[in-house]
Amino acid sequence: MSQTIAPHHGRSVRIGGASGFWGDSCVGAPQLVARGCVHYLVFDYLAELTMSILAGARLKKPELGYATDFVTTAMKPVLREIAARGIRVVSNAGGVNPEGCAAALATLAAEQGVSLRIAVVRGDDVLPALDTLRAAEPPLREMHSGAPLPARLLTANAYLGALPIRAALDAGAQVVITGRCVDSAVTLGVLMHEFGWGPLDHDLLAAGSLAGHILECGCQATGGLHTDWDQVPDWPDIGYPVAQCHADGHFVVTKPEGTGGLVTPAVVAEQLLYEIHDPARYVLPDVVCDFTRVQLRQVGPHQVEVSGARGHPPTPTSKVSATYVDGFRVSAQLTIVGLQAAAKAARTGEAILARTRTLLHAQGLGDFSDTLVEVLGAESCYGPHARAQQTREAVLRLSATHPRREGWNSWRAKSRPPAPPGPPGPRAPAAAPRCRPRSGPVRS
Repeated sequence: MSQTIAPHHGRSVRIGGASGFWGDSCVGAPQLVARGCVHYLVFDYLAELTMSILAGARLKKPELGYATDFVTTAMKPVLREIAARGIRVVSNAGGVNPEGCAAALATLAAEQGVSLRIAVVRGDDVLPALDTLRAAEPPLREMHSGAPLPARLLTANAYLGALPIRAALDAGAQVVITGRCVDSAVTLGVLMHEFGWGPLDHDLLAAGSLAGHILECGCQATGGLHTDWDQVPDWPDIGYPVAQCHADGHFVVTKPEGTGGLVTPAVVAEQLLYEIHDPARYVLPDVVCDFTRVQLRQVGPHQVEVSGARGHPPTPTSKVSATYVDGFRVSAQLTIVGLQAAAKAARTGEAILARTRTLLHAQGLGDFSDTLVEVLGAESCYGPHARAQQTREAVLRLSATHPRREGWNSWRAKSRPPAPPGPPGPRAPAAAPRCRPRSGPVRS
């Protein structure tokens, strides 16, 4: 039986992390609503690759470009209960089309007879300002390589912070949908709203950002992907993370009672260090975080108290994630069995590429932009450190990119099983060759 959440202003606030990526399990929101005693649900969907995928979806259908699972899978089964109990929701599911996401959610609410105040955060789309940014001194460039921007971009989105999310909640929104924002902002915006933190409260902003960082990858904070994976119980019913947050910035990481998974300092520490580069200077739009003095303390079964984050003023610049059309990618798989299967697979892959290149040049199409030969089952991802070379079954995975779609026909003709002009042991392809546009992310 679900519990009714009492008013929570003036005491701790419980925030549940219901999604860590686009495609996360559908059980997060129902579990947290039914068993998590939460005041808020926050959803994170947007990796850089996800923005590329969503940009491609919007090219095909202008009304798309958002994480459709947020509406159809996450919200649909819990929407009535969320509205009835006053649980509020913040999600970056808007992707490159937050208005479309909000419209789809409004339609769902109308179908279920639910009155819902939905706010949309805009302002991350910088495509209209692209000419100005190109002409600026210094001009906008890729932040790691210094390369100039491609001539034509599909999308360009700045990483927004928590202030517009706070403003939407202050205005009474029950659901806040954003486009590109930093993952932790969906939680920090909640805490700024609940506790009245301001933009100059740098230590508190760092603490709230850390709470969001712990929640942003879902079950990674409750034992998922943990180094000591064999100590994590009950994967099928693993609990989604809950942060019980306090006005002074400290919080306790936990999970719904009776669920699987593991919450220990070691688990939380792994998530704390995930993707932050420099723990003394984790740069976010609202604050530059220093996590070097953070303390983790086990305060109960599956309860870890987190404190000690420090913050510094934010930088005057923003990071932008851009996507652009980078040709076409094709891939195919082929299973090879028998003695020396790995060596056979590798040679087969190189032979297919060589034959295809000959045909491409004969047709005046030019070479591939890039190629990749992988032998699955033979530790190919370890490169020169691979050890499993004596397997009797291997899967050749062959991928290539070409600037023109016409290159697909040459690939299709030459990526069939090579028998008889090849080694013994090829089986039917594990998957048919596929060709699709590839949008490459650019971060600047």
